[in-house]
Amino acid sequence: MAIRTETAASEVRAAETIPPLENGDRLTRAEFERRYDAMPNLKVAELIDGRVYIPNIGSALDHGCPCAALLGWLWRFRAATPGLEGAAHGSLRLEGDNMPQPDALLMISPHYGGQAHVDEDDYVSGPPELVAEVAATSASYDLHDKLNVYRRSRVCEYIVWRILDQAIDWFILRENRYEPLPKDEAGLYKSEVFPGLWLNAAALLRGDMPSVLRTLQQGLASLEHAAFVARLQQKVGHGP
Repeated sequence: MAIRTETAASEVRAAETIPPLENGDRLTRAEFERRYDAMPNLKVAELIDGRVYIPNIGSALDHGCPCAALLGWLWRFRAATPGLEGAAHGSLRLEGDNMPQPDALLMISPHYGGQAHVDEDDYVSGPPELVAEVAATSASYDLHDKLNVYRRSRVCEYIVWRILDQAIDWFILRENRYEPLPKDEAGLYKSEVFPGLWLNAAALLRGDMPSVLRTLQQGLASLEHAAFVARLQQKVGHGP
């Protein structure tokens, strides 16, 4: 018992020597992870090009409800598409001093040819195929510093829901640049990386989830989605 008590006391003393994360800190990713791990009550913190961001999440209506809507839409697609993985508010280990914590991500499992994987520490390592963020306005770092990190890391598609602007941006990576994904003639976004992932952005903005899910169901019933599932099945075990 004495040994366990002394060990616990040593761990407390060691923890007390680790400085807390502060907005604007300039850190390496290793140091960022060390400090973050020492702050179990801190839920959201990101490292973007070596700078610490601790965002003010705001109320459930400001941030939580839009996040839940995005996650529900993506989860429905994932459930109908074998070979995909998803996460909410999980930290990403990207190249350089970068560790963002996106609101949602969707990725192809490495066993099905995906470009990211879950590493030995249970972090997603490498760029997922799709990342989604909820931001306040176009001035948010989600559309500036963080966008550039995702672009350089080769995240294929990037969605930003700008709450105060009442707008949704969907970017696709083309030749190392993010370009707006065009809507089709019906005003729908249709993913190129995940065929069948269709979004009625107007319905999502007005909170009409039944319409959002009906549009998604049409995408899941499309020939493109069936062909995508078949391609994934052919890649099982081959990796990226």
